Amino acid sequence: MISSGLIFGVYPFSVAGTPTGLAVGPKDDYEKIYSALKELQGPEKSLLPRTYVVYVGPESVNKVLSYVERYVNLGVKWGFKWDMALGFQDAGMELDGWLELIRAIIRQYSFALDSLQITGEANLTFTEGSKPNVQNALVQGVIAAKEETEAANVQVNIGFAAVPDHFGPVVPDFWESIFQLGGRIFVESLDYVGYNFYTDVFEKSIDLKDIPASVEYVLRRFREKNLKTAHIPESVPIRITENGWPTGKHPFTGEDRSYEHQAKVLEAIIRTVYALRQELNITHYELFGLRDADSSINDLFHQFGIMRDDYTPKPAFYTFQRLIQELGV
Repeated sequence: MISSGLIFGVYPFSVAGTPTGLAVGPKDDYEKIYSALKELQGPEKSLLPRTYVVYVGPESVNKVLSYVERYVNLGVKWGFKWDMALGFQDAGMELDGWLELIRAIIRQYSFALDSLQITGEANLTFTEGSKPNVQNALVQGVIAAKEETEAANVQVNIGFAAVPDHFGPVVPDFWESIFQLGGRIFVESLDYVGYNFYTDVFEKSIDLKDIPASVEYVLRRFREKNLKTAHIPESVPIRITENGWPTGKHPFTGEDRSYEHQAKVLEAIIRTVYALRQELNITHYELFGLRDADSSINDLFHQFGIMRDDYTPKPAFYTFQRLIQELGV
């Protein structure tokens, strides 16, 4: 049954990725994060915080588990379950450590997880797509995760995420390959497929009036071409696992991106997702992100937040809050 509304989520921390590394700034203030999350959520709506951990080889298992435990403890304190993305950055060909990590996370921390995303953006060539075994890690990881949830009789939603394939450096034949590797058992292990897309951020700027059509094109292509190519049926929900529109100066075009326009673009995107949610079976919209990495750096990679790095709201914070109350469940 498709929900009457969207489940909203947000990445609540400060660090953001860039093409050349990480954007960092003032440290996270957990009390202010909690206050902001509760303000967005309101008294009756759902809100799903999203976070990331990364596997870099067998020697990283204990370190990754320590990060997971830190997030779990925060979630328990705050009263939220996590949407957790488990990235894969191992250049080796053996998957024993990777699969055991997945099983360990589910065995030990399922009570604190809404969902576990297996790999980050495996079809993006300059991140995980460059790893020689990432597609196998994705497929075998999803299957192992589903087997573990069933063996432990726990409810953790298992999926993976991808980026749009109509522009940018993506892995060729990705969708064909993951089905060839996993077949029906892989498809039947999926509770959702995540989609990380950004409209009017990395490509050429577009007018506000053209935002809905651009979003619809990207969403329809994902459902009707990409997922169909991988034999993933319409009954498997799509989650928008990353989307946002940063402020600051665009490093490629030099244009300034205002706080006021951020609010307008995000509203246009979210309302388009909402309008298509039933036809395309979209259940979640998760924003990247809550706060800027560093508001003092006039660069879009440091200013993805709907709050400044001192947790003062931008206009988009109140827009997002209003949309959660109006369109959320």
